[in-house]
Amino acid sequence: MIKKIFSRDYKYSKQVSIVFVLFYIAVPVSLVILPVDFFDHGQAVCLSVLLFHRECWGCGFTRAVMHMVHFDFDTALEYNRLAFIVLPMLAAMWLSFLIKELVYLYILNKNKR
Repeated sequence: MIKKIFSRDYKYSKQVSIVFVLFYIAVPVSLVILPVDFFDHGQAVCLSVLLFHRECWGCGFTRAVMHMVHFDFDTALEYNRLAFIVLPMLAAMWLSFLIKELVYLYILNKNKR
């Protein structure tokens, strides 16, 4: 069943596809709407920090992404330098998933006519 879901041939309903599209649009919009320092304060959730008191390569990534989304590149660089490499790749993947769902919806609507 799991293999079938993740295959390219898996067909799901129009409602599920609409939920995916709304999710793919809502997450970036919510990151833009939130204030730039939303994730800057509070308890660390990284297991490396909590258990070993050492930062891992992913530490500060969420904060760096938030600052990059708000065009505060100097602060983003201080939090995590890898965000400048990973965020464009994630954005490209996110956009490809969104386009895939939109094309799927278009095909579903075209076939119903």
